[in-house]
Amino acid sequence: MPSVHLSHFPHLFVSLPIFMNFLRRFSSQHHPNFSKITKRSLKSLKLPGDSVDSSLIHGIHVFHCPDSVGIVAKLSECIASRGGNILAADVFVPEDKHIFYSRSDFIFDPSKWPREQMDEDFHKLGTMFSAMKSVVRVPDLDPRYKIAVLASKQDHCLVDLLQAWQDKRLPVDINCVLSNHRRDPDSHAMLFLARHQIPYHFINTTAGNKREDEILNIVQDTDFLVLARYMQILSGNFLKRYGRDVINIHHGLLPSFKGGNPSRQAFDYGVKMIGATTHFVTEELDGGPIIEQMVERVSHRDNFRSFVQKSENLEKQCLSKAIKYYCELRVLPFLENKTVVF
Repeated sequence: MPSVHLSHFPHLFVSLPIFMNFLRRFSSQHHPNFSKITKRSLKSLKLPGDSVDSSLIHGIHVFHCPDSVGIVAKLSECIASRGGNILAADVFVPEDKHIFYSRSDFIFDPSKWPREQMDEDFHKLGTMFSAMKSVVRVPDLDPRYKIAVLASKQDHCLVDLLQAWQDKRLPVDINCVLSNHRRDPDSHAMLFLARHQIPYHFINTTAGNKREDEILNIVQDTDFLVLARYMQILSGNFLKRYGRDVINIHHGLLPSFKGGNPSRQAFDYGVKMIGATTHFVTEELDGGPIIEQMVERVSHRDNFRSFVQKSENLEKQCLSKAIKYYCELRVLPFLENKTVVF
């Protein structure tokens, strides 16, 4: 006798034990042989969604190319022809621009679609549409992103990233931490780094020597850099030689309140809204393409301590979100100084 599926009872919104009791009563009164089913393991009772194969894993593909007819169809065909199934897809075609952006989440069986074959298939698709970007990532198979974190005196963003890394909330490996400030060996950040054997490099920068050659040598084996309140300017020469993305966080009080202690300036001025911005680093100071922004209201009820705490919390959340978006391939370049964030 075939197994029972709850979809046969679409209007029955009851708990599983009650439903099983109903089956037993029904069988004893109307169908004696039916009781054999209810005595079997609950594994024979298929619930909606139980048919998902545990061997399937998750993949992500992003595509950026000149717009043309049939791109979505070819993307779907590429995944479906290898037995994959698209779970979600985002498409963006800017108004009056001949550009196509997409991001697809899909599942597939790696035994039927090997990782190397997948790269080859999406490369062919990229060639077909003259793509500027055709990148696929399989989080369960691909190496985690390797990052270095640069931080100055303030610890809040650094400590938050370390905690998120420990809790596996960020899909990265932290190769090292660099700072232009010495830290107390007994501080929370230093004890954490020592416990997890993450190297800490003190780089004694000066106005005349930013020690960029030394920094480049330390971070060369990374996929991208994170500036977690690093209060030094990286030169255009450094960015060129590094050749990979650098992500920065700063408070949303710029450019209105510059110079020393902008939080105190903003608090004394009586602002009603504060924020944080995460962006890519370019040669233009704090002018790179924006990845994420967050805001929060403040009021006359906030003292300076609560004002600063709210600002720092925004910075931590904003930076963490931006790193997560970046690792999930949600961030694509748009025009000269913008981003598409799916």
